[in-house]
Amino acid sequence: MFSAVNNIPNNGNRPFCKFFFTAENMRGRVFAESLIIQHAIAYLVIPRPIRIRYFAASPISLWRSGMKYYIISGEASGDLHGSNLVKQLHLLDAEANIRCWGGDLMQAAGATLVKHYRDLSFMGFAEVVKNLPTILQNIRFCKQDILSFQPDTLVLIDYPGFNLRIAEWAKQQGFKVIYYISPQVWAWKANRVKKMKQCIDKMLCILPFEKNYYHDTWNWNVDYVGHPLVEVIEAKRAEPTPAPLNLSNTQNSPLTTHDSRLTSHASPLIALLPGSRKQEIQKKLPIMLQVARSFPQYRFVVAQAPGLDDVFYAPFLAAYQNVSAIRNQTYDLLLQSRAALVTSGTATLETALFGVPEVVCYKGSNISYQIAKRLIRIKYISLVNLIMDKPVVTELIQNELTPENLVKELDSLLHDTKRQAQLQQDYRALKELLSAGGHASAQAARIIVDYIRK
Repeated sequence: MFSAVNNIPNNGNRPFCKFFFTAENMRGRVFAESLIIQHAIAYLVIPRPIRIRYFAASPISLWRSGMKYYIISGEASGDLHGSNLVKQLHLLDAEANIRCWGGDLMQAAGATLVKHYRDLSFMGFAEVVKNLPTILQNIRFCKQDILSFQPDTLVLIDYPGFNLRIAEWAKQQGFKVIYYISPQVWAWKANRVKKMKQCIDKMLCILPFEKNYYHDTWNWNVDYVGHPLVEVIEAKRAEPTPAPLNLSNTQNSPLTTHDSRLTSHASPLIALLPGSRKQEIQKKLPIMLQVARSFPQYRFVVAQAPGLDDVFYAPFLAAYQNVSAIRNQTYDLLLQSRAALVTSGTATLETALFGVPEVVCYKGSNISYQIAKRLIRIKYISLVNLIMDKPVVTELIQNELTPENLVKELDSLLHDTKRQAQLQQDYRALKELLSAGGHASAQAARIIVDYIRK
């Protein structure tokens, strides 16, 4: 043990105190040693310039504002949920120092962005293997950055392939580890839970069935905080009028929903949500776009991923006259759409919460799909169907994802009134299930802050 003596003035009869930092724990465990032990707590004085983080061995536990949070998210959906969590943390801890891996939304919410998720996203088994050197380099950099920052807690948002590695390492270093949005271990790699229990201090779940799954299967008490999409989409739907869409046509010239080229024909909109990763967009978007030729009376609008440039999308859209694109307006698009073709993932749930009829699309590389078929043990690939435990929305997977099948399903969604009514009934039941946990971002932030204060 070595000492670090602060120059605390001896104010009259107040005892002079020293603070000792153990070599085993440099993150902030502080031990007060007074020359007069029996009066140490009563007479301890800490002047304003000195910042002390914990009194771990004292009868009194003091907490300060301005705690340090290190948040890691590796996808667009994690950036959205992370941004709302950052806002709630700032409400509870006005001086919070938050460093993150995420995206533009988390940065705008007040976090210092270290790595953007567009540099982290690799889809499927084959793509992960191909990019393994980059992934390992990112892990090494992340560990170094955490050690340099010395956070009070790590908050890991989904992204399990990366985050579970960091969780295990961080726990060994003595950091508090909180996981927000559980890995989908109920679908595959359930054996990971044994290690997760050892290295994760708090698990915050957002799907209603996960709490019982962890308790009944693994004897692990976790927290269900509700789904963060509910609060986000409720707020958006409560806005008085949808914002006009800033559409670009196939020549990338400006085109809004108030433009005469649209309103003169009163063209209803069909949303195309092909995902956020290059690999998945390249697989699915060409198939989705072919459907536009069968519905010339509709305008199909591609929601571009925030991390990808317009030039990436231009070659896909060039051949279609009734196709446009938008950026950073996915929710405004869904508010104004009659139906949607959606890649599997969080977007399927977002679309359902907006009440938009949808077809779920999945197509990956053949090797990735064949491996996934053998490893993943779930009945459905869309969150909507998984949560409801029944086929609420149609899923077109791999070889089933063809232009012909998409045309058939889209036509049914647009014209089958009985199917439309049943779908809206199921969507309402879905929202009730996801709202049971409360305001997810606020709940999660409160649990995180309370845990740090212990």
